[in-house]
Formats: sequence, structure tokens, C-alpha cells
Amino acid sequence: MNELIPLMVVIPLICALLLNLFHKKDRTVKIIAIIVAIAIPIIPLIANYGLHYFGGHAPLITDPTLLSTLPASIANSTLATFHPAITYSFEAFQKLFIFILGIVAFFAIFTSLNQNKKVSGPLMFLMFMGTAAVTAILLSDDIFNIYVFFEIAALTQVGIILTSKSDNNYQMALKYLILGSIGGPLMLLGIGFVLGVIGSVNITDIVYAISHNLVNPFSPALIFAFGLIFFGWLYASGLPPFHTIKSGIYSKALPNSAALLQAFTVITFIGIGIAIFRIFSYLPFFHTLLLLFSLAAMILGVTMAIMQTDFRRMLGFLALGELGFILLGFALGTQFSITAGLFQAVNELIVTALLFIGLGTVLYLTKTSDTNKLGGLIVNNPIVAIMVLIGGLAMAGVPPLNGFQSKLMIIQASLNSGFPEISIIAVLVSIVTFMVFVKAFHSIYLKPKPNDLKILDKPIPKSSVFAITVLLILCIILGLFPHLATDSISQFAMGLI
Repeated sequence: MNELIPLMVVIPLICALLLNLFHKKDRTVKIIAIIVAIAIPIIPLIANYGLHYFGGHAPLITDPTLLSTLPASIANSTLATFHPAITYSFEAFQKLFIFILGIVAFFAIFTSLNQNKKVSGPLMFLMFMGTAAVTAILLSDDIFNIYVFFEIAALTQVGIILTSKSDNNYQMALKYLILGSIGGPLMLLGIGFVLGVIGSVNITDIVYAISHNLVNPFSPALIFAFGLIFFGWLYASGLPPFHTIKSGIYSKALPNSAALLQAFTVITFIGIGIAIFRIFSYLPFFHTLLLLFSLAAMILGVTMAIMQTDFRRMLGFLALGELGFILLGFALGTQFSITAGLFQAVNELIVTALLFIGLGTVLYLTKTSDTNKLGGLIVNNPIVAIMVLIGGLAMAGVPPLNGFQSKLMIIQASLNSGFPEISIIAVLVSIVTFMVFVKAFHSIYLKPKPNDLKILDKPIPKSSVFAITVLLILCIILGLFPHLATDSISQFAMGLI
């Protein structure tokens, strides 16, 4: 059933267009949104592994009958191995990430529909459009196709911020657009250089041409292309020096939207990162460069988080630090380290969504995310408070939760690669993450309630409680049985090195 592969992108894409069309019909929007949100994580579970080709055909070498009818100059050339169509590849690795993305998207959409009296058709349009875009990034074996959907995902993130109606949201969206007008075109220019040198934008073809010395791998054009694409990747991921703008975006979005925005960032980060790793990992300075940016992200993330009094901004910076752990796995460049880094990405998708939705209940009850103005909220719903605390412990890497397993693997990978200093830094960053979250938890839930704090006299929405519970269960399951994720990731990592 390879026909299901494009449906992972097409269905949320069509749904987005329909929801925008029916944006004034609340009941219709709700029904369509819920049905498609349920379908998104199901489709990758029932789809068969394989390839799907858009706008062309499979490489000539895969069709011996056709190949035999062609001139020998074509049949025996590299041209026969090239991919003339846009190729989507779906394996166990993609299944895992698209499934987790679908779970996060479902809960973001489900909680949004239940918490808002008036359904926002444009917001639903943006959520589904962004989900379709990042799914395409993960499936595509075409670097230009990745760029196109990266730009779509970036625009949907700006739109989601504009619909949040929070203070200074327009200003933050404008800043992101201005940076995007620089980062995006530079990435496209880099892809243009690759196309000029290789003659193809298919990643498998590019890797083949470089590895078989069909082109000079150290040509100035390819090295310049790497610099441009790498810069665009930093912007897309919110890595330094773009960390403040990315965390600002999370702080201006509604919590359920922020959970989905973070998922978009992580998927874009690993999708483009894998493409860069496949194409340019042969460069002698490649792993050193990744290592420097991974350490910068880890250290800056927790350092900036310490200084925040807005818990949404704090979560944004902590999420940046978690991206550093993922990048560290790529930087070390072994099968085990890449497996650890990608497992960390799975855990970040789950844990960060849990925390944004969980702490979003605080914003729902109090209309503020300033920890200086909060306190005593554990009385309102101690069960939710405890689940949020456990989610924070998972992010900090406390056993036996999923964050502990992936961070332990990254520390072991650092030791195996002969970098005990990096292992120490990773442990210290995890400890500081623990301290930052415990401090925020105390300010929100445990310290005495301020006299001027007004709490909404309503129970926490059941949709939010349900989402937090399911995400927490996933944290525990992957903490106790990490092989459920690492087995498929390890096979994928083996093919990268």
C-alpha cells in the first residue's frame, strides 16, 4: 500500500484547505478537524514501507526491460541510477516520527477545539498545513522539496503566532519573518549551488555523485553551498544565534499551539539535519562544527532558562537545550550516538508537548504565565500538578523516564568516542535543567498564593487532562522499554554512516 505514503501529506493538506473554506461553520470545522486529526497518526501505522515517486518514474536501473531498449550510452551511465522524480521514502524510522508527530498534532488540535468557545478555522488551517509540511520534510529524499515545505512550515508558524492574540505577537511574528527572508533564501541559494555542481537535487543522487568522485567533493562551490544551507538550518531550528527569536515564538503562542510549534521545529531540525549529514559529513570540519553548535545550544538553553520568569519562555529555552543533545548525537557521528540523538528527538516531541499543554492549564486558570505572580495552584488540581512535575523530571533526565534513557545513551556515546569532558557537560546541563524546572514548579504550584491572583472558577478542561495523561504514559513506556523506539532508529542510523 505505497499509495498511503503520499496520503500522509495530502490528507492534512486537503483538510487544511477545507477548514479554511468552512471557517465560519464551527460544527463542520470541529467534525472534519477531529476526524483528520485521528487519522494522521493511524496512516503511518497501516502504510507499507517503500518508495513513492511524484512527477516522474523510478530510476531506469530498476526497470531492466526498459533499460534494455535504451542506448548503451544511457544504460551504462550514471544517468540510469539517478532519480528523475521527487522521491518519498517511508521506513520504520519515518513511521516512528510521523506517528509521534500525529499524536502531538491530535492533542494540540483536540485541546484547542475544546478550550476555545469559538472555533478558529484559520488556526486549524495553519495547524494542519504545518503538520503536512513537516511530514513531507521527513519523507522527502529531494532537498529542494524539503526547502519548499520548510518555507511552508515557517509561514504556518508565523500564522499561528498571529492568531494567538497575545501581547506583542505581531512584533514577534514580524521579527521571525524578517529573519526568514534572510535564512530561507540563503538555504535556497546553497541548494542552487549543489544543483549546479551535481545536476540533481535528489539527496541519494547527490551522495552517490560525491562518494563515487563524479564531482570534486572539495570544490569551493560545494563548500560554499554547505555554509549557506547550514546557516538556513540554524534559522529553521532555532539554534544559536537564533535561539532568542525561537523561544520568543513559543512564548507568544497559546500553549497547545506552542506544543505543535515545538514539534514542527524538532521535525524540521532532524529532517534538514539528516539531509545535511548525508551530503556533507565527509567534510573534515563537519563534526567539529556540529559539536560546537551542540554545546552552545545546550549551555545557552539552560543559561537563558534560568533567567526567565515567564514559564512559556523558560520552556522555549529548555527546548533549545534539548536540541543541543540531539545535535550532539549527530556531531559524534557513530551509529550509537546518532541513535541516541534521534531517540532524544522522539522524547523531546513527547515531553515538551506534555509540558506546554500541562503548564497551559495554569495560563487557562490564571491568564498569566509570569511565575512571580503565581503560587498555590497545586490545590486546584494536584493530579495535573504531579503529572507536570513528572514531565519536567523526564526532560531533566531523571530515571526511569524516557529522557533519562536517551541522555544516558548520549553520555555513553560521548565516553565511547573519547570525550569525557562532553559527558560531564551533558550531566551538568541535565542537573541545571532539573533545578530550573523545580524552581518554576515551586513558584507556580507550591509557594503561597498571592493575594491578588485571580483563579478561574472552572475545572481544568478534560481534554487537557487526557492529553497530559497519554503523553505521560508514553514517557513512562519509552523509559521502561526504550527498544520500542531505538530498534528502528538504530537501523536507520546504520544507513547514515
